[in-house]
Amino acid sequence: MKKIIIGMAVFIVFAISGASVYAEMPGPDSGSLWNYITQESPYQNWSFWPDHQGMQPGQAPHGPFHKVFVNDLALNSSKAPVQHGSIEVKENYSKASELVAITVMYKISGFNPDDGDWFWVKYSPDGKADVAGKIAGCIGCHGTRASNDFILVHEFK
Repeated sequence: MKKIIIGMAVFIVFAISGASVYAEMPGPDSGSLWNYITQESPYQNWSFWPDHQGMQPGQAPHGPFHKVFVNDLALNSSKAPVQHGSIEVKENYSKASELVAITVMYKISGFNPDDGDWFWVKYSPDGKADVAGKIAGCIGCHGTRASNDFILVHEFK
């Protein structure tokens, strides 16, 4: 009986701590998301996709160069679709390697089930959201890879 009680206590502690971590994730709000990726969990400390490391050549609308950072939920997703709470941050650079925009894909449960539940944002380098939400241009382009969960730069095996 004592082992059952201890086991239940451990389960409750893990369940509460897991729920609180998820509760700290922002909702579909560009300001809260910017704060999360720059202050609470700075994206520059995240990883790159294993098959898309560091500065890479790019194309419109993201510019001629980019870096793509992903949080652990995305990185630890072994197949499409990625886990809810996954975030991909793309730094978009000019030909002169100047940061010109930061674009974000953030998977929120129930946000947009028809298009992978992705919340999209395009920020200026200082964090001003130019557009956010269910952005038709993002969905249209990334939707060509719906079977890969709208992710263009990483191939799930």
